[in-house]
Amino acid sequence: MADVVAEQVPEQKEVPTREVNGEADDKEEPEPVGEATKKKRKKKKKSNKSVATGGDAEADEVAEVTEVTKQLEKQAIEDKEKDEDGDEDGNDGEGAAGKKKKKKKKKGPKSQTDPPSVPIGELYPNGAFPYGQECEYPTIKDGRSAVWRMSIEERRALDRANEEMWNDFRQAAEAHRQVRKHVRSFMKPGMTMIEICERLEDCSRKLIKESGLDAGLAFPTGCSLNHCAAHYTPNAGDTTVLQYDDVCKIDFGTHINGRIIDCAFTVTFNPKYDKLLEAVRDATNTGIKNAGIDVRLCDVGEAIQEVMESYEVELDGKTYQVKPIRNLNGHSIGQYRIHAGKTVPIVKGGEATRMEEGEVYAIETFGSTGKGVVHDDMECSHYMKNFDIGHVPIRLPRAKHLLNVINEKFGTLAFCRRWLDRLGESKYLMALKNLCDLGIVDPYPPLCDTKGCYTAQFEHTILLRPTCKEVVSRGDDY
Repeated sequence: MADVVAEQVPEQKEVPTREVNGEADDKEEPEPVGEATKKKRKKKKKSNKSVATGGDAEADEVAEVTEVTKQLEKQAIEDKEKDEDGDEDGNDGEGAAGKKKKKKKKKGPKSQTDPPSVPIGELYPNGAFPYGQECEYPTIKDGRSAVWRMSIEERRALDRANEEMWNDFRQAAEAHRQVRKHVRSFMKPGMTMIEICERLEDCSRKLIKESGLDAGLAFPTGCSLNHCAAHYTPNAGDTTVLQYDDVCKIDFGTHINGRIIDCAFTVTFNPKYDKLLEAVRDATNTGIKNAGIDVRLCDVGEAIQEVMESYEVELDGKTYQVKPIRNLNGHSIGQYRIHAGKTVPIVKGGEATRMEEGEVYAIETFGSTGKGVVHDDMECSHYMKNFDIGHVPIRLPRAKHLLNVINEKFGTLAFCRRWLDRLGESKYLMALKNLCDLGIVDPYPPLCDTKGCYTAQFEHTILLRPTCKEVVSRGDDY
């Protein structure tokens, strides 16, 4: 009987391991059916309770995320409104960055500082620089005018073909204008000549954005005083001080790609020299007016002399006729060549050579209360490598070194001893003399009239363009 009962009771199978909420149940020994069912019910209730608890936590987490998202959106909208209103008190990092970007966009073109320090190229980022004064060419003696040059398409096409070159001149001229305006503002009696020159050259280097032989100063700053008419700049150790009764000629040049602007003016503080300055300025303007394509150079000189000698100046109770300095002249200008071969006399009887289309000239006049003739005097400061010199073998190491420095820094542009000092080459003065003796470098000593007299100078650079004559260096100060 026991055997039959045993056969009817089913064999208990092993319950597989189950996972509830990520936890595995331990294996248990087979239990009676009743107790197993109770345990199952308890576990099921426990599981449901656990799942319900997990769902509530998940819902809370979702609600929290939603709340944070809403806050961020609200903050973003407020920041956007602040940016649009131009509010500068925002604390949000992204809003501040947006405001910075807006400020950059609102920035206009750069303006010049006082004293000038912003390069001219940055003031005109489009590369189009201000034109000088454009004038018609003078009427020919037979009555024909040159007004047709400004309208005929052929001449305009030739003008456009050289626009890049004219633009280089205009950039250098704009730098010159701004520098000389600054110089007029700070020059005063009691300053040393070295201080004046160094301040001028420092400003000029910044505005032209000096870059080797591509852009820089065309020649040393001339600051000739009284009877000295030209080519004086102080050497190291010169203690000369500008006085109230001095007549000072400021002559300096700038260049872009070797396109030189040569321009000068005279500074005085005592009004008794006003007539002297008026005579020379009028003579310079007369030379500019008469210059032009196919004009004979001697005719320009004759017109200059006639105007200048029509003036008289009274100094300390004595009357002087203003005389043109006959052995100082204007000149044509070439690329990297301050004196390109032709001279513009300031007295009659000069050469009958004609000005030609496309040439560039420095029209300069010198007036004097002395003899009207200058000679070499004083200590030499200006030097310039001979433009036409070929290769000259040099065995002296110091002279060879100095020539390499000159070729690299100045080329065929003029320089002075102060500039060699600035480069740390002051110990090579004997080598400089050797180069002068060999004819490789030419010295230009100061040019002086009789002692006790006064000389004045004014100068402009003009472009003989195919369409018109452009006084490229003309500015409000003339």
